[in-house]
Amino acid sequence: MSKVYKFPDGFLWGSATSAHQVEGGLLNDWTEWEKENAENLTKEAKNKNTKWQQEKFPEMFDPKNYISGKTADHYRLYEKDFDILKDLGQKVFRLSIEWSRIEPEEGKFDQKEIEHYKKVILALKKRKIEPFVTLWHWSFPLWVSKIGGFENKEIIKYFTRYTEKMAEALPEVKFWITLNEPEVYASHSYLRGNWTPQKKSYLSYRKVIRNLVSAHKEAYTVLKKRIPSSKVCVAKHNVYFEAYKNKVVNKILKYFADSWWNDWFLKKVKGYQDILSLNNYHHNRINYGFNKNANKKVSDMAWELYPESLALAAWELKKYNLPIYITEHGLADADDSRREKFIKFSLACLHRAIERGADVRGYLYWSLLDNFEWDKGFWPRFGLVEVDFKTQKRTVRPSAFEYAEICKNNTLKI
Repeated sequence: MSKVYKFPDGFLWGSATSAHQVEGGLLNDWTEWEKENAENLTKEAKNKNTKWQQEKFPEMFDPKNYISGKTADHYRLYEKDFDILKDLGQKVFRLSIEWSRIEPEEGKFDQKEIEHYKKVILALKKRKIEPFVTLWHWSFPLWVSKIGGFENKEIIKYFTRYTEKMAEALPEVKFWITLNEPEVYASHSYLRGNWTPQKKSYLSYRKVIRNLVSAHKEAYTVLKKRIPSSKVCVAKHNVYFEAYKNKVVNKILKYFADSWWNDWFLKKVKGYQDILSLNNYHHNRINYGFNKNANKKVSDMAWELYPESLALAAWELKKYNLPIYITEHGLADADDSRREKFIKFSLACLHRAIERGADVRGYLYWSLLDNFEWDKGFWPRFGLVEVDFKTQKRTVRPSAFEYAEICKNNTLKI
């Protein structure tokens, strides 16, 4: 016998993308980095991925896999993609504006590109789909990269100016995300040295993360001045750290992990957010050390499928007393064999958290389309919609139709 979970009235259902990952035809710091590192990433694939991943996705050994190029060509095909959104019953869509299109040279704004994003927003509005607009989703114009990106304090004034330009151009946008996962970007680029600019330096990391805090605060101030009714936030990637069996050592480790990864940035921007944007993919079991997950079921990225994680991460945000929107949550699943169950079980857990008092008001699956997954390239398939990157053909996956029933009825049956 199935169980029915009715979500609160007005709950927003949708999906998400980012410009660099789906638009195609870009020139920014990432496109340059891809060209320089494609061969190295191909060589590293053998060490970074398991044997079963290598066998299932041999394209990871082709340098072309790591060049974004046209990717899903969403820049040209957005109307077609929004028709799919509408047919699937989705009422909200997260997208990002590509700064490198808007301001390809310092102080020189491209009005044609601004008009493009105006058309994108209008296309969503015409279909009665609410846009969630992200201003920065990890990529820079080349001139910003050359001055050091977020390591250079000067970027704060440039980012603020860019924010003001977009707020002026898009006054009808209600939901704004200034920065995407600042702590993920800072750690991958400046602690681990995996991503552009691959500068492993704790000092640089601290500069970057603090400048990201300041950039958000300035952008928030501009957006609220220009569009007082807007809802502004940072897209925050939070991990549910589990203190296994509540052992004392594990609880201590959880306290420090939460303080550093989950709470530090949010506390620094306290008073400069109207809502909370939660991105969640990971659970981390702590058992006298980190990453002790059972991993009984995993995605194509070898990430553990732990449906409870989303609800627990959302519940831990309750202390901030702000409405919560899930702005990324999903899995890489090329054969679409696990996506439906993962979405449904995750949402069932989330519903229980809402019943307990977590003020969650929306859920956006990552991603609407198969996309370019940064240093992994094209082989991870996150999309509700399959994309043939050679022909640009869209094929709606079976799991997307199941998710559509939830979106249309505001109800989960499981």
